[in-house]
Amino acid sequence: QVGLVESGGGVVQAGVSLRLSCTASGYIYAAVCMAWFRQAPGKERESVAVIDSDGNAAYADSVKDRFALSHDNTQNTRYYLLMNSLRPEDTAMYYCAAIAPCLRTADQALAAPADEYNVWGQGTQVTVSS
Repeated sequence: QVGLVESGGGVVQAGVSLRLSCTASGYIYAAVCMAWFRQAPGKERESVAVIDSDGNAAYADSVKDRFALSHDNTQNTRYYLLMNSLRPEDTAMYYCAAIAPCLRTADQALAAPADEYNVWGQGTQVTVSS
């Protein structure tokens, strides 16, 4: 059973940076696509960043050039989302999610709907004040 646990959310002012972490456990597949989704009140859940099994990343236009995904190669089960220049509109619950196994490219996984992700974390809240 694969499990995902997010951490690192908080309340910050606009313009600062925040790093979210996603720790995965119980993996049995080598090929995994790992995504960060977010959901603001009254809005649909949207994918903002994805890393595929080759380590390639793709980003939603709303966060491109501000957010960056990374993978800790010394700990194969940890993924990070560095969020720079945060804006009030980035306020949302952030979730990490995985497609496992996954043979998609990062762009394909970014475009995949939420219900194609078969493993989800519980979420971590990010609130950005103006």
